[in-house]
Amino acid sequence: MTRVPDRLERAVERAVSRLTHDGCPPRLQAAVRYAVFPAGNRWRPRLCYAVAQALGDDRPDLTDAAATALELLHCASLVQDDLPAFDDAPERRGRPALHRAFGDATAILVADALIIGAFETVARETAVDPERVRDLTLAITRGVGTPHGAVAGQAWESEAAIDLEQYHRAKTAALFESATAAGAIAAGYDPDPWRTVGSWLGRAYQVADDLADEASIGRGSDAALGRPNAAHHLGVERSAALLDRCITKALEAVPLCPGRAAFQEFVRLIAAKFRRMALPQSAVPEAEERLSAAGGGR
Repeated sequence: MTRVPDRLERAVERAVSRLTHDGCPPRLQAAVRYAVFPAGNRWRPRLCYAVAQALGDDRPDLTDAAATALELLHCASLVQDDLPAFDDAPERRGRPALHRAFGDATAILVADALIIGAFETVARETAVDPERVRDLTLAITRGVGTPHGAVAGQAWESEAAIDLEQYHRAKTAALFESATAAGAIAAGYDPDPWRTVGSWLGRAYQVADDLADEASIGRGSDAALGRPNAAHHLGVERSAALLDRCITKALEAVPLCPGRAAFQEFVRLIAAKFRRMALPQSAVPEAEERLSAAGGGR
């Protein structure tokens, strides 16, 4: 059986190659690749794969397409988030942010290309199963659009008054929710029970990320942290308790299915990595190695 990281990277490479083949302006070609490679954690597509595999993964081409689309959309959101109009981030993944390396205009076009490419990747599989492709498209758009997806989450940062829970749900949890839903749809199952799993995991990730930001930047205002931050508002202890609660709720929400135990183990492993990111002293030391063996990787 092909390991998930290898399968995912091949699928993403195929999609990116279509976006950057002969005829694509060289600077745009280089910038698209810069936005997608090298890989980050790829949490969202890996969740999509994990759900599909727990349910039998009977249409692997659809799973590949869904997972790839989720990653391209996530990469597009990072490019946009880093722009001067939003965070004006100097770095991403230890190197200059894309707009710093290629300029604002190219960065905007890269985000456009990745968004369009994501839906092209799914549309290419229409002949495999038109109904599933339709449902996949709707599930993915729900996670990235408005009124409750990532676009809305980014927009909340421009509001004078922000509901922190609503902001986190749109900014982060919605795409995790779409990832688990897409995995179920790709495998031919009802996505609704899996949305809850993804939502709790997305909230867990956001709390862990907020804790990591609070620790690295130091306690300060939301403006200093760059966005509304749960750890700043709730404090470290309450945020750590919320992180554990979200993980517990995600595990409890996993529907009965042939691969339930394996999927729950996957959740435990990524939860350990979330804890390591947020609270390094409390993480399970071997979690990252076990996660890689289970189909993870960096």
